[in-house]
Amino acid sequence: MPLRIPYSLILALGGAAIVTLLMPAVTRLAWRIGAVAQPGPRHVHHEPVPRLGGLAMAVAVLGVSWLAVMLPGPGHLLDRRHLIGLSCAAIPVLALGLVDDTRGLGPVIKLVLQACGALVLTTFGYGVSRITNPFGSELLSGPFNIPLTVVWVLLVMNAINLIDGLDGLAAGVVLIASMTLWWAGRLHADFYVMFLVAPLAGAAFGFLFHNFPRARVFMGDTGSQFLGLALAAASLLENRKGTATVTLLFPLVALGLPIADGVLAFTRRLFHGKPVFRADSSHIHHRLLHLGLTPTQATVSLWVLSALLGVTAIVLAQMPRAFGWVLLILMALALALAFELLEAIDRHVRRRDGD
Repeated sequence: MPLRIPYSLILALGGAAIVTLLMPAVTRLAWRIGAVAQPGPRHVHHEPVPRLGGLAMAVAVLGVSWLAVMLPGPGHLLDRRHLIGLSCAAIPVLALGLVDDTRGLGPVIKLVLQACGALVLTTFGYGVSRITNPFGSELLSGPFNIPLTVVWVLLVMNAINLIDGLDGLAAGVVLIASMTLWWAGRLHADFYVMFLVAPLAGAAFGFLFHNFPRARVFMGDTGSQFLGLALAAASLLENRKGTATVTLLFPLVALGLPIADGVLAFTRRLFHGKPVFRADSSHIHHRLLHLGLTPTQATVSLWVLSALLGVTAIVLAQMPRAFGWVLLILMALALALAFELLEAIDRHVRRRDGD
């Protein structure tokens, strides 16, 4: 009897293969147009590194998806509306990434282009149509659908961008989150979610071979913005049937690490009167480095935390609604406490070393 390869695995392998094949070309392009990350105080690399690896991942994800819907197979039967929406939304996002990786852009322009991508998604059926009420039946979001969707997309995109500070960290987190969302799609018999995140997981996995310490190429804003957009879109699809414990609760937990880090960074800068969009060296991966971990140790530690959050999300998706809210609150408190403890230890170490 011939061996039958799972369809999602074929999509994932296709994504990984295209990333591998395209990486030499995008690396040469990065050097040619000046999309190169220079060493600096916020970086752990000591030599210039090209940073257009995300372009290869975007081509891989969209290319594999479009090939799958054009060729005979399960993907050919899918409604192409959502894929068209993601492809159109990716245009301003990839343009944003390419310009930012080459010349740099201000935060306002970035937010405007990110919002444009999010609004494109809403016109193609992506959205937060229902909000779960922990004390009763679900509520229709109504006029809040579009603003909630835009906020969610901006949150995920910037969370992935902010956590992209160590070799392999963002790609590994995206891989774990994609696999978690794939499993959710499988639990809820939502083939479209499985179809969308399979090449995304494959692309992230293929990129890790080029990005794990010491990285030969970075994903850049081109990669982090696109990966954030794709994850946000997949999570919106995963919740379109209202099958999760609470609308967006499952992907919120699955993406808990980058989202928590991004929200705390925003809050910290706001509290201290600093520009909220100015980069600093106080993210969780920076603090782990301050405590003496090597970049590889810090990356693997955060991968493990992301995997634990992914498992928690899968358990959460199968729990009764009330228990889901309790678990979410306890987990949020635990994460906040862990971040505060890590910050306190970091401050102590800095004062001790300063003395």
